[in-house]
Amino acid sequence: MGRSGRGRRWNATAGLAALFALAGCGGGEGVAEGATVSVYAVAPSCAGAKRVLARHGARSGEVRVRLVCVGDSESGRVWTLAAVGANARRASEDSSTVAYVADRDPTAARFSRPILESAGIAQLSPGPSGAAAMTKILAAIGEADTSGSIRESVNESLPSG
Repeated sequence: MGRSGRGRRWNATAGLAALFALAGCGGGEGVAEGATVSVYAVAPSCAGAKRVLARHGARSGEVRVRLVCVGDSESGRVWTLAAVGANARRASEDSSTVAYVADRDPTAARFSRPILESAGIAQLSPGPSGAAAMTKILAAIGEADTSGSIRESVNESLPSG
């Protein structure tokens, strides 16, 4: 086999190894002590979610929690399907994501739901500020069974909305 064949095989092997290493929070191997999980939130919900997360020291039990604010899918008062889809896809492609705080507009949230459900990610309604959603998410992370998939455990314990 020529050099390029060996290089491709090595790249594929290295890529798979990296994928398995990143899958610790979303996969079935359990959560390592001190692991970090991500919660994605649409921009208007981020301020309230940040306040709640700061009060908890960016932790829930032994798990560190990272808030990722994604762009507001609203341009003026009209949201776009492209922006809603892009936000949900970004969250679903992150192996550490355990929950998503959706758009306030129920129709926009309805369009992001299938993308997130296919990845096993819980979607919550932001409420008035995002704080209520983050409080529920932190409680679900704290109660999650960390011997398996924390994403799955959080998804099962949170009401979809």
